[in-house]
Amino acid sequence: MTLQQLKYVVMVAKKGTISEAAQSLFISQPSLTNAIKELEKELQITIFNRTNKGIYISKEGEEFLGYARQVLEQTNLLEERYLKSTPVKRNFCVSTQHYSFAINAFVDFIQEYGREEYDFSLRETATHEIIEDVTRLKSEIGILYLNEFNETILMKLIRENNLKFEELFQAKPHIFISSHNPLAKKNKVTLEDLEPYPYLSFEQGEYNSFYFSEEILSTLERKKNIRVRDRATLFNLLIGLNGYTISSGIISKELNGQDIIAIPLDADETIRIGILTHKKLQPSMLGEAYIRSLKKHIDSIS
Repeated sequence: MTLQQLKYVVMVAKKGTISEAAQSLFISQPSLTNAIKELEKELQITIFNRTNKGIYISKEGEEFLGYARQVLEQTNLLEERYLKSTPVKRNFCVSTQHYSFAINAFVDFIQEYGREEYDFSLRETATHEIIEDVTRLKSEIGILYLNEFNETILMKLIRENNLKFEELFQAKPHIFISSHNPLAKKNKVTLEDLEPYPYLSFEQGEYNSFYFSEEILSTLERKKNIRVRDRATLFNLLIGLNGYTISSGIISKELNGQDIIAIPLDADETIRIGILTHKKLQPSMLGEAYIRSLKKHIDSIS
């Protein structure tokens, strides 16, 4: 087993395909495939499962990748410290539902831990993709919410994929609306108040089940529904159509300006927002740093 082989495995896990990993590593696809097969044979484990649809990290592979990343991270730190080598470009990825505090924490994280070169990703994506990203180690950390309605289904998926959920904080439901919306003057709104207005939610792709919805009370019938994929579109429609969406109530005026405001929703619900990580894997140095940044930012707005 060599450091080069560990780098190969980590790159394949990151890219998701042998061909993309080979291009990034500047080697041929057969050479990369043979190197990984030799490592699997030496260790007598299967790191990647091969199917007609591509490759997937096995359960053994998930554990191995956790150790491989730690070895490479420590090797890079040793080389930088004692061999005075050029700092290696660091890689880190977070998958999250559409939360402004996750972005703010990411900004703080990069300002503190970003160096001259880095390759960081923040994926605002669908709920099922967050679970899938962390399971396949595409992302080290996922951020999503649980409540009484979705907890049974999502926790079953989380356990089956050998993940764990750590609660960060609890929030009461709020609506996000334009500051010019007629409801903007209210201290609290009811579901009846919202009936005339378009309801905006984030589309969940092929897993568009109520249980994967990013918004609570997703099973309610509404006369006007609009689904979008990104935050900017949703906010523009909130302003242009006097629409509303339901979320935690935490919004960043630095990122989103003064046009979007949060108002408490009169509903007996609790939102538990937390992070997803692998149960058997220790967070990397960058993973621990982002989690600290996340908790620090949450504490500042609590």
